[in-house]
Amino acid sequence: MHVLITGANRGIGAQLASDYAARGDQVTATSRDASAGVALDVTDPAAHRAMAARLGDSALDLLICNAGVYLDKGQRLEDGFAPDLWAQTFAANVTGVFLTIQSLLPHLRRAEGARIAIISSQMASDTRAPGGSYIYRASKAAVLNLGRNLASDLKGDGIAVGIYHPGWVRTDMGGGTAEISVEEASTGLMARFDHLSLADTGCFLTWDGRTHPF
Repeated sequence: MHVLITGANRGIGAQLASDYAARGDQVTATSRDASAGVALDVTDPAAHRAMAARLGDSALDLLICNAGVYLDKGQRLEDGFAPDLWAQTFAANVTGVFLTIQSLLPHLRRAEGARIAIISSQMASDTRAPGGSYIYRASKAAVLNLGRNLASDLKGDGIAVGIYHPGWVRTDMGGGTAEISVEEASTGLMARFDHLSLADTGCFLTWDGRTHPF
């Protein structure tokens, strides 16, 4: 199985890349600085064209859209959340996901039963609104909506789309007091991705298999 993972230079992405490789799958691991193996700035259309060209006529069985940023952590309502933070966050967390899927769609269509996994967050859900982190929450809600609509449009191509909350994970983004390790998150997510099919395309699931409210 050929798996492509964006944002695979650290955290959950790096662990997923390692675990898929250990399982014997072909892994294309990308990051903005190429430290994961292949350079891909998800905000740059030219970088996407280069990635698609690099893959040639190969088929892609699983695309994991993991790259993302959390730039407004700790910002104050009174003086934070500057416009450039909104632009940068949506460019990476929403537009970047769309551009990745759009550019690699021919490769996904070459595979039988291809799947797309979008990493969102429980912070996307309108059932969780404790305040703060407005930019990150809005971007993850937007990519949840994007994934749901792509699931409808790609069903006819036989491509399933799932959206996932990876858990509160001990990473640079999640912090040292988070609930689960990157190993636990990766194991759980891989199980979810393995079971993703057209029967549940458009699902919003947690890393451990629970259906998350929208």
